Amino acid sequence: MLVIGLTGGIGSGKSTVSDLFAEKGVPVIDTDLIARQLTAPGGEALAAIRNAFTDVVLHADGTLDRAQLRGMVFNDASARGQLEAILHPRIRLEVERLLARVQSPYVVIVIPLLVENGGYGDLLSRVLVVDCPETLQMERVMARSRLTREEVAAVMAAQTSRALRLSAADDVLVNTGTQDVLQAEAERLHQRYLKLGMALMP
Repeated sequence: MLVIGLTGGIGSGKSTVSDLFAEKGVPVIDTDLIARQLTAPGGEALAAIRNAFTDVVLHADGTLDRAQLRGMVFNDASARGQLEAILHPRIRLEVERLLARVQSPYVVIVIPLLVENGGYGDLLSRVLVVDCPETLQMERVMARSRLTREEVAAVMAAQTSRALRLSAADDVLVNTGTQDVLQAEAERLHQRYLKLGMALMP
C-alpha cells in the first residue's frame, strides 16, 4: 500500500486538500484529529498532561484549556518537549493501528509538523507538500482567526522554513489558485497515487 504523508505550513490549505482526497474515497488519517481525541475528556493523554502541567491547563469542567497549554509551551522548549513526549508516541501508535485496518491502494496521513518532528519516515512512501507563498499563508490565517499579523508571524517562525519543507517533498501541490484549479491538481495526484498504489498490491 502506498502511504502519502501530507504536510504544509499553517494556512497552506492542508485540510482543504485532505478533504478533496477523502471525497474521492481515499482513507485519510489526520494526526491533529488524533491529538484532539487523545486530549478530549477520557482521552488517554489528558491525565498525563494534567500530571505534567497541573490543573492550570484544565477548564473548570475538566476539559483541556488548549489556549493556556499552547501559551505555556510556545516559547518554552523544555515544556514543549514534555508535551511532545506525551503526545507523539500515542499519536504514532494510533496511526499504526488505523493503518493496519486500511484496505486501499493508497492512504493519506495528514502530519502538519512532519518536517519539524519527523518520526514517520519509516511509514511513508511519499511526502506531499501543500505550498503557497508566506504572504498568502498569513492572509489566510488572519482571515480565519483572531490572531494579529505579529502572532501569525510568530507561529510561522516556529515552523520549519518553506524552503526546507519543499526540499523534503516528493510531490508539491501549489495552492494559490481557484478551487477548480486545486481540485484538478488533487485529481491529477489521485490518479498518480492510484496507479502507484495498485502496482504495490499483491
